[in-house]
Amino acid sequence: MRIALIHALRHSPPPIEAAFAEHWPQARLMNLLDDSLSADLARDGALTPAMTDRFLALGRYAHGTGVQGVLFSCSAFGPCIEAVAADLAPIPVLKPNEAAIGEAMAVGRRIGLLASFPGTLASMPPEFPPDVTVVPCLAEGALAALDAGDGATHDRLAAEAAKALADCDVILLGQFSLARAARAVTDATGLPVVTTPGSAVRRLKAMLAG
Repeated sequence: MRIALIHALRHSPPPIEAAFAEHWPQARLMNLLDDSLSADLARDGALTPAMTDRFLALGRYAHGTGVQGVLFSCSAFGPCIEAVAADLAPIPVLKPNEAAIGEAMAVGRRIGLLASFPGTLASMPPEFPPDVTVVPCLAEGALAALDAGDGATHDRLAAEAAKALADCDVILLGQFSLARAARAVTDATGLPVVTTPGSAVRRLKAMLAG
């Protein structure tokens, strides 16, 4: 089973590859990375038709290699990913958050959404059902620290920011790159923490491998 992983942040491949190694080691993976997508979204402040066209091009390239499924790791681009899903149907195309949202809702209805990329906090809340309360929280400076190769500072800033979510039932880490901070966030808040990579792999495996 060949799975395409498509990324807009260069920090995303390691956590999703680790999740596949744990939950579905038999899958064969291919990685496509265009980190200019996240940079352009940060610059423009909104998704554009041109951005959707770029996602469609990535999805069609992956399809042309013979993949059986596509998993996007870029949580700030939900509408673009939905366009790819419609374009490639019936091949499963997953947004990074779909399975994680379901797992978080199984814990509680007041969900803290932690992100280090501001675009995630703009695009992801509408993916939740209306009967869920989403409390967004930005880990300021965490992504810059990770970009600089300082994982320890990234994890510390994520944990410190998460303390503002203490009145939530559960914390959802809204980016694959944040999964590495899960233990630090749990230790800082005492709350259940849901990460996107593991839940996404479990969902895709259930859809394709049974």
